[in-house]
Amino acid sequence: MRVSRSGAARSPTGPPATDTPPTTEGDDPFIGRPGGAGQQRDDDAEPLTERDAEVQVHGICFKTGPPARVGVELEWLVRDRLDPTLPVDQQRAATAVAPLSAAGALPGRGTLTTEPGGQVELSSAPAAGLGQCIAITSLDLTALRQVIHQAGLCLSGQGLDPIRPPRRVLELPRYAAMEQFFDRAGPWGRLMMCSTASVQVCVDAGGEGPGWSGFRWRWHLLHAINPVLVSAFANSPLRGGRPTGWKSTRQAIWARLDPTRTRPPSHAEPAPGRRPGRAWPPATDPRSAWVDYALAAEVMCVRRPGARDWSAPAGLTFRDWLRGAGERPPTSGDLSYHLSTLFPPVRPRGHLEVRGIDAQPGDGWIVPLAVTAALLDDPLAAEQAMAAAEALWHQPGRAGAGGGGRGNGWRPGSPWWLAARHGPAHPALATASRRCFAAAEAALVRAGAPPAARQAVAAFTERYVNRDRCPADDVLDLAQTGPGHPPFPGPTHTLREDFDGQDAQV
Repeated sequence: MRVSRSGAARSPTGPPATDTPPTTEGDDPFIGRPGGAGQQRDDDAEPLTERDAEVQVHGICFKTGPPARVGVELEWLVRDRLDPTLPVDQQRAATAVAPLSAAGALPGRGTLTTEPGGQVELSSAPAAGLGQCIAITSLDLTALRQVIHQAGLCLSGQGLDPIRPPRRVLELPRYAAMEQFFDRAGPWGRLMMCSTASVQVCVDAGGEGPGWSGFRWRWHLLHAINPVLVSAFANSPLRGGRPTGWKSTRQAIWARLDPTRTRPPSHAEPAPGRRPGRAWPPATDPRSAWVDYALAAEVMCVRRPGARDWSAPAGLTFRDWLRGAGERPPTSGDLSYHLSTLFPPVRPRGHLEVRGIDAQPGDGWIVPLAVTAALLDDPLAAEQAMAAAEALWHQPGRAGAGGGGRGNGWRPGSPWWLAARHGPAHPALATASRRCFAAAEAALVRAGAPPAARQAVAAFTERYVNRDRCPADDVLDLAQTGPGHPPFPGPTHTLREDFDGQDAQV
């Protein structure tokens, strides 16, 4: 959801990309890697065969090599400093950030983009390590906060706007088509597009070999620990000023969206009921699974240059389009654009993009960045995190996410559902979180991570993880007891639990 889905972004290994298509919720600083998912091809006008499409997706989803680079994308709600209930005029916000929007204007060489609801996203330049990533992102964020403050605005690090209703401010064909697509299943798409914000961590895919540094292991580890990250950093318990009944309402909203583009691909997450052990990760091919997932997803929009209507026929998958359905044959550029509209919890875009973390207040983004990087890039921590996550996934009676990309929401009782609903108040998630954070803290020490990063993780662990709490609990405490916030009258659960996408009240 950002206008700047059209901005050029840097690759860890090459020059800035050009002509990058706009994407939503999750553009990343690595998109310009040669052959990356967001890159337009010279043969954009040529019809694409089904076999060519499979080869294209297979070749670009995991760009392998020794893992070294890291990046982060920070989405922020933009609010009036004096009255957070007011809608913010898009022109006011655009004028404020204009001096920093040109390529190279930010001191850390990051990029700014705007989401459909006026959220601002800061995407870091790819960094050679955690310390450099924190340093350059902090420079960019300081510059952004300064111009936002001067305009009488502020950046709010929350996973979901707790007060204001969704309001789309970007009148672009892509977002109109996206809104129409999601409206078929209820109000959840508009909420996601216009009212949510996240921290997204970007890491290299890894090498071709087995073990902790290989792309297969890293792919499976990120899926295994994702509920732990959702739970630990849950920060969206309010909607319309009242509790929703979820610690991460943002994730509850995502669970109600089109499952063909929001669930994990086949075999990505631990299979429920299988006994943990050395057989995990499985000997499956993530590339082939991603090809199947991408081509089975429904088409969200059909580009029509010069036209305002980019809507796609209901139920049209990209594979259907390749086989002759649709108004014209798809091209390589259409496929690249389609890939930018897929939003699974971990998205392969050459590198891996971790998408499940709610936006954090202040400089709280440093903690999920540091924890994720530490658990992936340290061999001992990777093994410990995998073991901790397996214990979470393989509890008796636990169900999975809904068929590896299919189904109609997470199944109640799955790790995803428990993480969004309860956060670390659930005993299994609390145990897994403590084990993962302990592994991450030790890995940061071994890696000689910057003292500020180690201190931030230690402070978060003491304040939240060791007490089975998350940032959402602070929000709920303040909402119940803070000045001017009397206890909530009437029912407090304002999101239904059934995950069927029907009769929604938001």
